[in-house]
Amino acid sequence: MPDVVRLTSLEDLLRSSHLVTLHAPLTPETRHLIRADTIGLMRPGALLVNTCRGGLIDEAAVADALRAGQLAGAALDVFETEPLPADSPLRSLPNVLLSPHAAWYSRASLAALPVRAAQQVVDFLAGQPVPSIVNPEYLGHVAQRA
Repeated sequence: MPDVVRLTSLEDLLRSSHLVTLHAPLTPETRHLIRADTIGLMRPGALLVNTCRGGLIDEAAVADALRAGQLAGAALDVFETEPLPADSPLRSLPNVLLSPHAAWYSRASLAALPVRAAQQVVDFLAGQPVPSIVNPEYLGHVAQRA
C-alpha cells in the first residue's frame, strides 16, 4: 500500500494546498497560525476552513485576504470573539460562510442522539464493533477488568 501521509513543514503545506482546514488546539504556539504572512504563502484562490478554535486565525488578516482575492473563500464556525461581533468585516464578505459551532444540531439529530448513544452502549456490552471507538484495542483491557 502506498504511503498516504507525508510529513512536511507548515510552509510547504500552505504553498501546496488548495484547501486548508484547521484541526489544532489553541496554544501560544498556534495562536494566529493563519495570519498575513502565512496566508501569503498560500496558493492564490485557496480556501480556508476553521471549525476548531477561533484564535487559530487572525480574522482581520483573513478578511483582508478575502477582499483582495488571495483567499477565494472561507468557512468558519469558530471565532476569536464569540459570538462574532456584529461589526466584524467577515459578516459582510460574500465569499465567507459563517455558522455557529453547533451547526449540525437539528431537531432530528438531537432526538436521535440519545438513541444512538444508547445503541452504542448496547453494542459495546454485546461485544459488537462500535465505529465511534477510535482505539478498539483498548476493549481487551476493559474486558479483562470485568
